[in-house]
Amino acid sequence: MQAKLLLLCGALPLAALQPAASWADARPAAHGLAAPAADGTISGTVLDEKGAGLPGVTVVLKGTTTGTSTDGNGGFTLQIPAGTAAPTLVISFVGYVKQEIVVGSQSTITVKLAPDTQDLSEVVVVGYGTQKRSDVTGSVVSVPQDRLEKLPVANVAQALQGAVAGVQVTSGSGVPGSQSSIQIRGVRSITANTDPYLIVDGLPFAGNLNDINTNDIASIEILKDASSTAIYGTRGSNGVILVTTKRGKTGKPQIRYAGYAGPEYIVAKLHPLNGPDFVAKYEEFTRQRGITFGHVPNLSEVDNYNAGRTVDWMELIKQQGFIQDHNVSISGGNDDVKYFVSGDYFKQQGIIKGYQYQRISFRTNVDANLTNWLRVGTSAFYANNDDGGGRANLSSAMISSPYANVYNPDGTYTIYAQQPEQLFTNPLIGTTTTRESRVNQLTGTGYAEVAPTFLSGLKYRLNVTYGFRTYRFANYVGRQGGDLRGTAQLVNDERPNYTVENILAYNKDIDKHHFDLTLLYSAQQNKLFTTTENASGFINDQIGFNSIGSGSNTPTISSYSERRALVSQMARLNYSYDSRYLFTATARRDGSSVFGANADKYATFPSVAVGWNIANEAFLKDNSVLNVLKLRFSYGTTGNEGIDPYGTITGNALLQYAYGGVAAVGVRANNIGNANLKWEQTTSANYAIDFGVLKNRITGSLEYYDAKTKDLLLARQIPIISGYNSILDNIGVVQNKGIELSLNTVNIQKADFSWSSAFNISANRNRLLELGYTSTDDIGNRRFLGRPLGAIYDYRKIGVWQVGEDPSQQDPGAKPGDLKFADLNGDKKIDSNDREYVGSSLPDYTAGLTNTFTYKGLSLRVFLQTAQGILKNNGILNFVDLGGRLNTPQEVGYWTPQNASNDRPGLNFYNTRGYQYPVDASYTRLKDVTLSYSLPAPLIERLKMGGISVYVSGRNLYTWTKWVGWDPEQGYTLGNGSGNVDNLTTLGNPRNGTNPNFPQVRTFVFGLNLTL
Repeated sequence: MQAKLLLLCGALPLAALQPAASWADARPAAHGLAAPAADGTISGTVLDEKGAGLPGVTVVLKGTTTGTSTDGNGGFTLQIPAGTAAPTLVISFVGYVKQEIVVGSQSTITVKLAPDTQDLSEVVVVGYGTQKRSDVTGSVVSVPQDRLEKLPVANVAQALQGAVAGVQVTSGSGVPGSQSSIQIRGVRSITANTDPYLIVDGLPFAGNLNDINTNDIASIEILKDASSTAIYGTRGSNGVILVTTKRGKTGKPQIRYAGYAGPEYIVAKLHPLNGPDFVAKYEEFTRQRGITFGHVPNLSEVDNYNAGRTVDWMELIKQQGFIQDHNVSISGGNDDVKYFVSGDYFKQQGIIKGYQYQRISFRTNVDANLTNWLRVGTSAFYANNDDGGGRANLSSAMISSPYANVYNPDGTYTIYAQQPEQLFTNPLIGTTTTRESRVNQLTGTGYAEVAPTFLSGLKYRLNVTYGFRTYRFANYVGRQGGDLRGTAQLVNDERPNYTVENILAYNKDIDKHHFDLTLLYSAQQNKLFTTTENASGFINDQIGFNSIGSGSNTPTISSYSERRALVSQMARLNYSYDSRYLFTATARRDGSSVFGANADKYATFPSVAVGWNIANEAFLKDNSVLNVLKLRFSYGTTGNEGIDPYGTITGNALLQYAYGGVAAVGVRANNIGNANLKWEQTTSANYAIDFGVLKNRITGSLEYYDAKTKDLLLARQIPIISGYNSILDNIGVVQNKGIELSLNTVNIQKADFSWSSAFNISANRNRLLELGYTSTDDIGNRRFLGRPLGAIYDYRKIGVWQVGEDPSQQDPGAKPGDLKFADLNGDKKIDSNDREYVGSSLPDYTAGLTNTFTYKGLSLRVFLQTAQGILKNNGILNFVDLGGRLNTPQEVGYWTPQNASNDRPGLNFYNTRGYQYPVDASYTRLKDVTLSYSLPAPLIERLKMGGISVYVSGRNLYTWTKWVGWDPEQGYTLGNGSGNVDNLTTLGNPRNGTNPNFPQVRTFVFGLNLTL
């Protein structure tokens, strides 16, 4: 055996082949004696690629937390504990390739680090393929991976909020399972769909972001400019979100558990007036009105008032919120077959009784190399979403009297808690209803990829996906809900869809020239079939919607069906020379079934982009300060088909009428079609610079874009003599200009401690340039030429009329306590001519800042998000009091002759002009904070685990804002300011299952990640 070793190892002495018990044992023995078991010392110098000493380099003893950093000359000294087996140094620095050096018998070492080109050679997902990041010419941004992990969110959109420049995510409601609104680079359409296109694993996804659990996601890329989105043609005008799910890797099976759980609380509270304050308000109302009544407005409240009994409705409708998620995945494989299987259970119990959301999902991804030229794979995905349950009503709880009666003598809920008031019901009455709401999404995909051996670089790929989405809603309101006849409703719909794609790709390198050609032919189809049944007059409440035909009143039944189809061809050429000069050209031709018979159903959407990697030029290649510098420009056109499939066809609606004393069914004019309708088209230019300096310790991108959307799908007025009021037409132009900055910095990097930051800010300027049907402003529809969409047009409030002031020269008829408005035209009266453009609900700018601190195994991430320059109508301030009968929030207040408020009106103020109280809705939010700890490698090895980390995370922790209400992101629909009640009876009615007035929640969770 020793002879064989000698032959293999040459002249090495046999002693050198014997394993050392430790690093100390490997040192030469002094005077023939064994080395003492003492700590060893290793010194060295770390050099950069030019041979200069590199300061601040981290040097760590592998498998431990023992480490140091180099001094100003690149030198270091590190103590190595006695007994350390085969000590290895891990040497790392931002912008350089990490190295591992086996110490052996060395006491002094010199290490030369090589520049890390990983950022430049990193492969990112783009439409229909991948590219090296350094070769990307379009605006493609990757979502930070840490936004997809360790956050208590129900869907991906919530994790994106504030994290990506140019992407605005707005949570309009805190209802569990509710969808957030996503806008990429502004609002480009008025009536057509403005949602970004969702692609999962390269194929269109007919579900929504609620269906996808974040634990399954490997990466997310967002395509923003025309060069990157034009390959999706008519679907890419509002931007594209590419989601890539995890797939198996070669190696032994890896089992991973990721889970978290924790409580939720209301972020901000509005406090209805307590008993004495409610009485004081009502008494003040009667004084200002000049009438005499009692202390409370309703007869049923008198006994409770006299007895001093009050109820806190807000406490009654609340419950302890709770959120939890549990995910188990198994992945692995060999060189031929790889697999990834996962299952996820998510549940969120809302902070208001009856609100809940539950999702159960499963995913399997399998890839197999059948031959050296044929690769196949499948993905199967299923998600069940359930947000059923009868719900309490926050709006009614806010306005109900503290002296109301919650229960009947038999313990059931009163239907009308403030008899004889019957305008709204008991806030808890909705919990007595039976309500089901479920969505099932099933998606199956498969692919076959052929790479012929006779021509290197050529690939053909066939993608096929089929999805089937079902929705079921069932609702029954019976006697306990105030419906003495019982009313049931059933809604069922099915949405099958398929996509077939043929992709031919060829890439070729000739010396320094790189060519990448992609060709596509695809077909898509989406169908919808829905039925709705309504019935009433049930003999009892036991059957409910389970036998809807049992209602004594004849059930009403309706159905609807639609089909949408798209056929597409696409060609894209990517060219680069020496990774310095980059060129991309794309053309996509789409044919859509939704457009009219007189219009060309096909349209072509071209784009072109160029890039210059200046840092790769010879005159900058050895620059020690500037590491990355790339200029990008793109120009192209995308389309939007976002109208109903039959919007081009004239339709009629059914109606019943009496004919000869007998009920008959006829038709009436409903809408007039326009057979000339075609795509909205957005043409945009994008200018960008990517940079990296100081060995990539500071990296980022600065982008400017200018996009115009023409042929807007808008309704224009037509003469009523035609039998119709309006017709949908291609008219109008909207422009979006903006600037975006993304910045990543490594502020401190030491052996045990590091601090890095990620900052993004974006400003968008939206303008309506043309309307087509008028050359002036369309005030009725709040559309103003040269102004942003989301415009607010209202009076200018300048205060409140006080006792002793004379309003006759400005607002005749006004009285003390009424709002004071500016007489803008000077005609000494306030009317509609005194309204003006006040602002827009679109933000001036949005930004996000993430700071990440690490110390050994600890990591702290703090994320701040802001949206500034937002103006919104505040429904809370526009609270309609209905004759002093409603409760109001303490935070709102009201004018009295004594307090002489110059902001809030008196209780006798009639808002006959419909003033909407536009106020600043800007905010800055401590969005989330996460503290995590990963167990050290030696302990993990002793436990025979792949990894263990624990964390605590908080979300929506604090908001800085001037907004009065639940949340500046949300609206409130209680009052319309005209003396009537907007949606009050609906919001107070238990039949309504979607209450928009649901506050944001503050969440705290404890999480655990285990890998076996």
